[in-house]
Amino acid sequence: MALETILLAVGPNDKDRIDELADTVTDIAGPAGSEVIVAHVFTDEEYENVVDRLEFESVAEANPDQVADRHTTVRELLKRLGEADLQTSVRGAVGNHGEQIVSLAESVGADLVVVGGRKRSPTGKAVFGSTAQEVMLSAPCPVTFVRGED
Repeated sequence: MALETILLAVGPNDKDRIDELADTVTDIAGPAGSEVIVAHVFTDEEYENVVDRLEFESVAEANPDQVADRHTTVRELLKRLGEADLQTSVRGAVGNHGEQIVSLAESVGADLVVVGGRKRSPTGKAVFGSTAQEVMLSAPCPVTFVRGED
């Protein structure tokens, strides 16, 4: 199976996992010559807060791809992936994290999705849900889970 397109999905808790995510994607995409699409998914509330913080005119004027491209976590990942000479692009989406990651993976024809997360107890998953678990169960391609230190 060729790995032409890798979707690296990041969210609000991934700023503490940048090193692990960048290293993992570089190790996979570099030898394969893959394009890496860095995707940031926002809930409606997160999106409104980020649009305001990044000083867009209004939520209506903002485009999810542009908002994602200006997000600090995405910028840092692009820098790290660029240093590794990887071809990158950015996508943004608004809605349920897991559903939107799966939708983006389908729309870009991803051959692999990379998601970050942390270890949770079974109760924690039942009460709070797990984006990574939802992506692993629903993605149209294999998923690599990168566990953070937390």
